[in-house]
Parts: sequence; C-alpha cells; structure tokens
Amino acid sequence: MQQRNADRTRARILAAAVEEFAARGIAGARVDRIAEVAGCNKAMLYAYFGNKDRLFDAAFGASVEQYLQEVGFDVDDLPAYAGRVFDYFEAHPERLRLSIWYRLERPDGQPLEAIVAVNHHRLDELQRGMRRRAIPRQFTPVSLLSLIQAIATSWSSMNPEYGAAVPSATVRRRSVVTAVEKILS
Repeated sequence: MQQRNADRTRARILAAAVEEFAARGIAGARVDRIAEVAGCNKAMLYAYFGNKDRLFDAAFGASVEQYLQEVGFDVDDLPAYAGRVFDYFEAHPERLRLSIWYRLERPDGQPLEAIVAVNHHRLDELQRGMRRRAIPRQFTPVSLLSLIQAIATSWSSMNPEYGAAVPSATVRRRSVVTAVEKILS
C-alpha cells in the first residue's frame, strides 16, 4: 500500500510538473506551484526528485515515453507517422510546448538518454529503408526525420493573426500527410 501511495504521489507531481513547465519553461516554473497542484509539500517533491532541474528531466522523460508509446514509428509508412505526430500534439499541445522549452533552455545541456536512443533507432531504421530503396535517398536520414517532424508540428507554430484562415484539424492533418508523401515521392 505504501508503494502505491508513493507511486500515485510521484505521478501527481509529474503531471503537475508537465503542466507547469509547459506553461512557463524551466526558468519560469515554480516548485511551490507544482507542489500545490500535486497536493503535496515542497519537501516531498525534493525528496522524490532532488531539485527543479531533475524534476524537469523526469517530467520531460515521462512525456517523451508517453509520446513514444502513443505515436510509434513505422519506416514503411512515414506519412502515417507524420499524421500520428500531428494527432498527438493536437491532443496534447502542452507536450509540444514542453519539448520546445527543453530545446530553448537546454541547447547545450546533457542529452537525455531516452531521446538519444530513440533518435538513434529511428535514424538506423531510415538508413535501412534507404538501403532497401523503400525510402528515396534525396535526404540524409537526419534531414528526413527533421523535415517530417517539422511538417507534423508546423501548424502549432502558426501566428495567431491567421485566425479564421487556419483550416480545420482534419484539413491540417491531411496537408501534413500529403506534404510528407510528396517529399518521399
């Protein structure tokens, strides 16, 4: 019973941390707000995670794990992968903001092993796909992966001034998938 309570507390802290860090970044986030939303005291938060930077790493790592489980990666259907990336971040915009804060505030920081491992795997899969001619060789694997991810998340960075000109999610998703199909053709 004690372990389940600890696991639930840890999960509440991570959920609150994702929300806080996504909204305010690492520098702007406040541990007292995270503790309040999680329903615990700051001492408990520090006991579980040590400091704010490690809490961010844990929250971001958990966010990445959820993304990987829900989105997956299929080198044989990259347009569908792009569509799933679009869908995921449409449903979880806070996760995309968290990722942006990570890149903005940790450009030269210690890479997170989970991200290094998944990117290495994806790049290897793309290279294998290129060798067997399932994927055109007009781009390097890293360029292709970067382009696909940028296309899939491009709508989230639209200026608000576009307002009513921004099409529905269905149309935006279709444009993402079509753009990736065209890159691969």
